[in-house]
This record gives sequence, C-alpha cells and structure tokens, in this order.
Amino acid sequence: MQGGRLLTVLVCLASTVAMVNAGDPYFYYTWNVTYGTVAPLGIPQQVILINGQFPGPNLNSTSNNNVVINVFNNLDEPFLLTWSGLQHRKNSWQDGVTGTSCPIPAGTNFTYHFQPKDQIGSYFYYPSTALHRFAGGFGGLRVNSRLLIPVPYADPEDDRTILINDWYTKSHTALKNFLDSGRTLGSPDGVLINGKSGKIGGNNAPLFTMKPGKTYKYRICNVGFKSTLNFRIQGHKMKLVEMEGSHVLQNDYDSLDVHVGQCFAVLVTADQVAKNYYMVASTRFLKKEVSTVGVMSYEGSNVQASNEIPKAPVGWAWSLNQFRSFRWNLTASAARPNPQGSYHYGKINITRTIKLANTKNVVNGKVRFGFNGVSHVDTETPLKLAEYFGMSEKVFKYNVIKDEPAAKITTLTVEPNVLNITFRTFVEVIFENHEKSMQSFHLDGYSFFAVASEPGRWTPEKRKNYNLLDAVSRHTVQVYPKSWSAILLTFDNAGMWNIRSENWERRYLGQQLYVSVLSPEKSLRDEYNIPLNTNLCGIVKGLPLPTPYTI
Repeated sequence: MQGGRLLTVLVCLASTVAMVNAGDPYFYYTWNVTYGTVAPLGIPQQVILINGQFPGPNLNSTSNNNVVINVFNNLDEPFLLTWSGLQHRKNSWQDGVTGTSCPIPAGTNFTYHFQPKDQIGSYFYYPSTALHRFAGGFGGLRVNSRLLIPVPYADPEDDRTILINDWYTKSHTALKNFLDSGRTLGSPDGVLINGKSGKIGGNNAPLFTMKPGKTYKYRICNVGFKSTLNFRIQGHKMKLVEMEGSHVLQNDYDSLDVHVGQCFAVLVTADQVAKNYYMVASTRFLKKEVSTVGVMSYEGSNVQASNEIPKAPVGWAWSLNQFRSFRWNLTASAARPNPQGSYHYGKINITRTIKLANTKNVVNGKVRFGFNGVSHVDTETPLKLAEYFGMSEKVFKYNVIKDEPAAKITTLTVEPNVLNITFRTFVEVIFENHEKSMQSFHLDGYSFFAVASEPGRWTPEKRKNYNLLDAVSRHTVQVYPKSWSAILLTFDNAGMWNIRSENWERRYLGQQLYVSVLSPEKSLRDEYNIPLNTNLCGIVKGLPLPTPYTI
C-alpha cells in the first residue's frame, strides 16, 4: 500500500474510533433483502422482504447504542435503506438516500453503522430508491431511553409497534412505469395494519393481546405513500406521550390523524369489558374513504368485537385543531434536541427565512413536481460524494432556487436542487401549499420546531401567531390544503440533508431538495470522515480518498 493511502486509511480508522464512545454497546444485524409473494389485500403480489418478513423486522435500540446492519441486496436492481427520523449527528454518510450514498448494487452488500445519539422515540426505516417503498422493505425503529434518563410515565406492560399505510395491488415496477410515462397513481387500493388487511365481522386473528387492567405502549407510524390515516381503537382512549422523538403533554384522544411519515406513541389501558376490539385505520381527505381493521383482544376472551365502528372525523379543520393541541413536555427528563439550550428557541434570532412553495407543472408532456419552480433530479454521483471530493461544480449548482419563490410560477426547471445553508445558523422555513390536497414534508438530519400551521398565504405578520414556547420538536410536518406551515431550527448538523415531500409520488417526480451544511473548519469535531466501506460511483469511482479531516 502506498504511503499516502496508508496514512489516509490510518486517519480514517482513527476518526471512526473517535466517532463512538468505547463504552457504548454494539449490536450487529444481518438483513437479507429479497422478493417474495404475499397477498395483503387478497391478491398475490410481489413484495420486498427483509429476512423473509413483511413488514421487515422491528429494530429495537437504545440511545447511544452502536447499530451495525449488514444489508445484502438480493433484488434485481440497486437498493438503499433510510432511517426516517434518526439524525445521524455529523454522519450524513449513513442517511441512506441517493443524494448521500451510492445505491447497493444488486447481488452485493453494504454495512450501515450509526448511533441514535441522544435520541429517544418512535421511528421507522424504508427503501429510498425508485418506488421500492411501494413494495415493502419498511419496518419499525424504536430508540429507548437509557436507564439514567427516566421517561415521564410508568413502564408499560409491553411496547408494541403499529405500522399503518395505504397500499396498491400493482407492483412497484408497474407503478414506477406509470409515473415515468406521465400517468398518475390514483387512489390507493386499500389500507394495511402491520402488513395485513382485516374486515369487520371477518375471521381476523388478533394482532395484539392485552391483559385486563394493564397499560400498553403502542407506537403508531404512517409508513404509507400519500394518504393521511386516522387511527382509533374501539372503546378505548389513547394517551399521547411521545411523537417523533419528543415527549409531549399527555392528553387523551379518541382518534389521531397520522400524516405520512409521522409517528405517535400512545398509552392504552385495558380497562374495558374483556372481549375483542377493533383497531381502525382509514384514509382522510380523499374522495373515497378506504379503511381496514385489526383485532385487539383481551387475554382469555373469545367474545367477538362489535360491528359498530367509531367513525373518523370529517374535514381538515378538525385535524388542524388537533395539531394545535400538541405541546412539548418541557419538564420531561429526556434528551433535548441539539444544540443544547435550543429548547429556548423562541428567544433565538432568525438569520434566514426560506419559503418553499410546492409546484406542479408539465415538462415534456409529463407531470413533474418541485419547490419554487425547480424539480429535483437525482445525479449519478451522489451530491455528498461530489462535494466531499471537491467536484461539486461538475455535478450540481448551489442555490438554483431563491429563498422567496416568484409570485407566480409558470414553468418547472428539472435539475439538482441544492441549497447552501451556513453552519449553525437559526433558520425559518415556510412550507406553502397552493393546492387542494394534503401535503407533508420531512427533513433528514434534524428535528425542528413546528411552530404554526394556518390557512392562506404566509406573510411576516403571521409570526405573531407562532408558538414560541412549547411547539413539539419533530421531523415531519403536515401542510393543509391552501395553507402553510412554519418550522424553526438551527442547522448545526454538518452534512448533506434531504428535504422531501412524504407523498412518494411527488417525491419521485421531483418534489425534494438537499441542504448542504458545511463546517468551515473541516474538522472531526463537526463531521466524520467518509467511512472506508463507502461505495464510490459516478465520477468519483476509483479515485483515492481526499485528505481526511482531523481534530
């Protein structure tokens, strides 16, 4: 090995060791990704399995654990997994999206290594390439609090994950061909709870069993593609205790609107007559409601559930009011968002305001979506790799969109969409929805304060309506029809991070962008070096690694 290359390897190895505390435990997993056939809506179809499971296995971790997952891609096309909600502090290399990573080639493997650093809460993982999410490959991801940091409620009898999602009976390949040809996907064919669809009065095996008098924790995540889902449990209240990594004030709810990409954790007490009860998940804001049920059974009982199903709420004003009822629990002894002290976010001066207006237009005879008149397109060389190797000018341009969109956007430009944001600045981002459909948006690498959501257009005067005290710190925010939502955050996590529509049809057709947050110091204090096992592709394939960062 040449001396320069050896030095690079040694420094990279040292930086890898530096990224974790030797006392933090390691957990190793091997995941085999394959195709399989299941019939979640009664029609056999090809899905993506992880270790033979649909949905994939629950990933159970504790804050600061080192999670090492060796993923074998046995599909017939490249594949990536992303870990929705995990911040990957200083480590966007592990984010698992096409702007940061080369997809895992078919027939090969890649090992992810990350720490859910100072995070607790309910999350999920899923495929980020093509439309693989439409075929499965998703699963629950929970990060438990360390014993030294108590949670603000008694330990439940059990901790369970509920994955709810809309579903199509056509294959992900057929759906991708629809979008590539300019067709839309239309309404989903059904709704699933943990990969299954149930019928009222049908012979449904219980998904969960509860002991009378005991309290259980349920983590409810909408892992779907485009539909807000309302979740409710027949005859039972749900006490909301956490959402997307933040403990919240513990209010009781009869039902919850869970928007695409969002996760809620609730406590449910088995305090009713011992029999079976239906859990219900139904679509919201679509012309035709689609729903499913799953059975929650009291232990020792075989009395069937009543066919009288609690109805879903009507209209989006109800949902907006529910959003406004969510409040951060400022007294909980949980991990605070980074940087420390940011829970006083209402007293930090805003240094930049970025308004992102969703855009829809026809380009070359096909529908495309974007932000502020730009529809993102993935590049052969991941953006992060191009930047790290000092070759970004050969792959993309920074700041092709303005912070303030044009008053009227009539055209869409199709190109990589990358915003440059100054490290450690406190920024206000406005998501403005000019359409009649419900939207939700996600930011990788961060949690942000969702301070407001209102009808109409945003103006600076709207800031007087912000919740500057106890808005929930989270990673996905909904935007109601013809409305806007505002978030505040400090961009202190160096790396390349994805902002995307959680409507996967829109995301695939360009409604996403990346934010480049560069540390001027290029120091290991701010960002880790590229892992030695990183796949290199595009124009950086075969190149020697750049000089690594040091302390």
